[in-house]
Amino acid sequence: MTTPVAADVVSAMRARDRCAEALGIDVIEAGEGYAVVSMTVRADMCNGHGTCHGGMIFTLADTAFAFACNSDNVKTVAAAATIEFLTAVAEGATIRARAEQRWAMSKSGVYDVTLELVDGTTVAMFRGRSHRVGGSVLVP
Repeated sequence: MTTPVAADVVSAMRARDRCAEALGIDVIEAGEGYAVVSMTVRADMCNGHGTCHGGMIFTLADTAFAFACNSDNVKTVAAAATIEFLTAVAEGATIRARAEQRWAMSKSGVYDVTLELVDGTTVAMFRGRSHRVGGSVLVP
């Protein structure tokens, strides 16, 4: 369920995120500690094998991660991230990324992002570690 603070934070971040804009990343849902975003793979996102470039998939996951870990309005950045690519993604496919907080304490957090196609096929799994840098995302 989308929460008001999370929705405002994600809306503000998305409005300033030129990379997400360029890639056509859409916000589906956001709540405290989670976010769901999607992206449709275009021809200019494909690699030399004709499938979605791993960097595009990583960027989609990282965007969901960013929205989830900032959802409580405390500026937070990535400290580390890894991804496991499980299957190739064709041009025209829509990928949905769901980021969820798994653990948080003080200034650190761990988030998992599952990336799936519309039919439910899991295409990648991402894990990010967050670090709170302080201050608010929403400027008063």
